[in-house]
Amino acid sequence: AASPPSPLWALPEELLLLICSYLDAQALGRLAQVCRRLRFLSGRDLLWRRIARGCLNSGFTQLGTDLAAGIPVKERVKVSQNWRHGRCRRETVLKWKCNLMPWMELDGEYLYLSQAENIQAYHLSAEGTGLQHHPQAIFSGHQEDVCRFVLVNSHIVSGGGDGSIVLHKIRGSYSVKFSAHEQEVNCVDFQGGLIVSGSRDRTAKVWSLSAGRVGQCLHTVQTEDRVWSIAISPLLSSFVTGTACCGHTSPLRIWDLESGQLLTCLGTDFHRGAGVLDVFYETPSLLLSCGYDTYIRYWDIRTSTRKCIQEWEEPHDSALYCVRSDKNHMIASGSSYYGVVRLWDKRQTRCLQSFHLSSPTSSPVYCLRFSTTHLYAALASALHVLDFTAS
Repeated sequence: AASPPSPLWALPEELLLLICSYLDAQALGRLAQVCRRLRFLSGRDLLWRRIARGCLNSGFTQLGTDLAAGIPVKERVKVSQNWRHGRCRRETVLKWKCNLMPWMELDGEYLYLSQAENIQAYHLSAEGTGLQHHPQAIFSGHQEDVCRFVLVNSHIVSGGGDGSIVLHKIRGSYSVKFSAHEQEVNCVDFQGGLIVSGSRDRTAKVWSLSAGRVGQCLHTVQTEDRVWSIAISPLLSSFVTGTACCGHTSPLRIWDLESGQLLTCLGTDFHRGAGVLDVFYETPSLLLSCGYDTYIRYWDIRTSTRKCIQEWEEPHDSALYCVRSDKNHMIASGSSYYGVVRLWDKRQTRCLQSFHLSSPTSSPVYCLRFSTTHLYAALASALHVLDFTAS
């Protein structure tokens, strides 16, 4: 005789989901092995979202915004364990003969990489690891190497060693080039129709892209030091500059975007030469910085501008060239010696995982970017990828 149906199925689905919401990841995994119906129920994104928000690089910000919609949350939690434990497959996907200082950006199915005076767009494979052998598009315009570029709203804005800024529309032939600085443009950012740039000539400038005013300089900020990094606040009200710290002024300063006036300096205990090589806004009030003083610093402008709220020291006393975060718990950094990429958990003081990508030749990690499954690191002569979907 057929066994009577379980009274569990007499409950409405909302109540079943509420019961399952008290289970952890291991219990949900075991529940999925009971039957097909429970497997479907226990795999719902609603149940895994709470767990995912406490994981590394699962696609959720501190505020709960989903940055990887379309990928099942349960799968992201599984891959997150590989990030935490350093389980990945490493591959060198591109090599070039001359040593360069490459920069890159990720945009969906494409990776944009600067190589000498050009920016090349490579299509990613379905698995996200490999690249097409030849770039699908090449964006040119600089007479010397591209120093930095950003990708925003289907536009590429780049600064070059020739002192110029070039604006490209990715899908189309539209491009604009204008002379920006007397020396190389070390850094650029682009938001809300405005470009900010920083240069070795000890100035930061704000440029208009509105109709009829394209390439017009709105403000020139005298930083009294070489500008290595720059970023516009998500509120589009201010921007931060990271300078070489050759004088007695803080290398991290925030400027009003509309007037160009100094708003505040961050920190008070920087040593001479402790230049800031990269800055990254997580929210309008939270930002990360790193540089020659071997520290990653986490700033909360709401609480204090004199002291950062957290800091992490590079274990081998190496300069840090780049830093990125998942806007939640994970930080990734690239150091100056032997292509070392480190993963950090903000809830811990020590480095979580280290990956040595450059051997035997020493090279800094000039730039890194990551998705929920892959990390890309650009060194002087090669592009490396770490695939965290590999078990």
